[in-house]
Amino acid sequence: MTRRSLLKFASSVLPLQALISSSRLSALDVPGSERASPNDSFPSHPPELVREMVLVSHFDLKRVKEIVEARPSLARAAWDWGFGDWEDGLGAASHVGNRPIAEYLIAKGARPTLFSATMLGQLEVVKAFIAAQPGAQRIRGPHGISLLDHAKFGGAAASNVLDYLQSLGDAGPDKEVPLANEDRSRVLGNYVFGPAPNQQIDVTMEHNRMLNSDQLTWTRKGTMGRPLYHVGERAFYPAGAPAVRIRFAEESGIMVMTVHDPDVVLTARTRPEAKR
Repeated sequence: MTRRSLLKFASSVLPLQALISSSRLSALDVPGSERASPNDSFPSHPPELVREMVLVSHFDLKRVKEIVEARPSLARAAWDWGFGDWEDGLGAASHVGNRPIAEYLIAKGARPTLFSATMLGQLEVVKAFIAAQPGAQRIRGPHGISLLDHAKFGGAAASNVLDYLQSLGDAGPDKEVPLANEDRSRVLGNYVFGPAPNQQIDVTMEHNRMLNSDQLTWTRKGTMGRPLYHVGERAFYPAGAPAVRIRFAEESGIMVMTVHDPDVVLTARTRPEAKR
């Protein structure tokens, strides 16, 4: 797989702006410096650095090495992109088919998984895992990406694993319930749940490069957008969180959004002038 293809795939789950603007933190440049004061997260690693580590593990081996050489434990770093969609660096490399990053992270102590074994073409490992845990082929990786897709992005080296998973018949992605164009148009808009600037949620149509189609996307102001998958009757789940439900209902001409995780944790309403 080419670098261009990897970037296109990564940008389907991570906005392109984030991919090209990852930060370079002074905390990494001066580890142990007497001038550096522990931040509020100490003794945990700085959240911004953990986030960057997982982000660049999709596509930037040079930066991955810089971070891990400075802080070796970050080879195992994990980040929640939203709604419990946890991803570690090895998981990131695995679902975009980035073998050099995956192999480097494993060599530095990242924990191998069924998903990394699938992308790396380790057929006997995958077979043994599924034999020991029947049905494991249906488990989803970060962002809800199927095991079969991990094999596809492993390229020629994972073709034997791809053939095996296809023979099982149920290792691929879930089918989304069709959504009528009218219902799609109705749920688009800006939803407000408080007075602060970040207490707003935009529901928009964004282009999903992996699917080569437009997809509903849920974005709280200041955070990364989450693709939405329809399960029926204007109810959706966000990518990587199939137990969460985001529902839309119309009340007196206003669309009301409720987020269930599993109870109602948020209610937001559209502003008529912002409806689109």
